[in-house]
Amino acid sequence: MKEFERKQLLERVNREAATVGAEIPETIDIQGEEVDLREFVFEIKRRDTVPPGERDRVERAKKNLRRERLQRVQRIEDGSVTYENGERIAESVIGIDRALNALEQLRPVDLDGEADRKEAADRKRWMNFLKQALGRDDGVSSQGGRGRSRGGGL
Repeated sequence: MKEFERKQLLERVNREAATVGAEIPETIDIQGEEVDLREFVFEIKRRDTVPPGERDRVERAKKNLRRERLQRVQRIEDGSVTYENGERIAESVIGIDRALNALEQLRPVDLDGEADRKEAADRKRWMNFLKQALGRDDGVSSQGGRGRSRGGGL
C-alpha cells in the first residue's frame, strides 16, 4: 500500500462523521471468536436501558470492540496490508465504531436510585400539601402574592 493510501484510510476511520449512514456488521471476528454483532446490539438497544444483569456483558462487549478496533487500525497504520484489504478493514472499523456508538448511548438502569428519587419526590409533595393545608406555606406572602413585593413598599 502506498503512503498516501494508508493516510487516506486512517483519515477515513478517524473522521468524526464516519459512522453516519454506516451499518453495524452482521458478524465480526473478535479474538478468534465470531460474534453476531448486529443481533447483539439490536437486542440490547431494544431495551433502551441496560438492566443490572446485562451491564457486565455490555461493558465486556464494549471493551472487546475497542480492543479489536485498535488492532485493526494498527494493521492499517503498519501498512503491511494491500489497499483493498485496508479498505475492508477500514469498513469494519467504521462498523465497530457504529456499534460502539449505539452501545454507549444506552442508559444503565439504576433501580435503587430511581426508587430513592421517587420516594424523595413523594415526601416533598406530601410536605408541600401539609404546609398548604395547615396554612404554613412560607412561599406565599400575607397579601396573596408569591415571594417578595416588587418596589413601592410600605
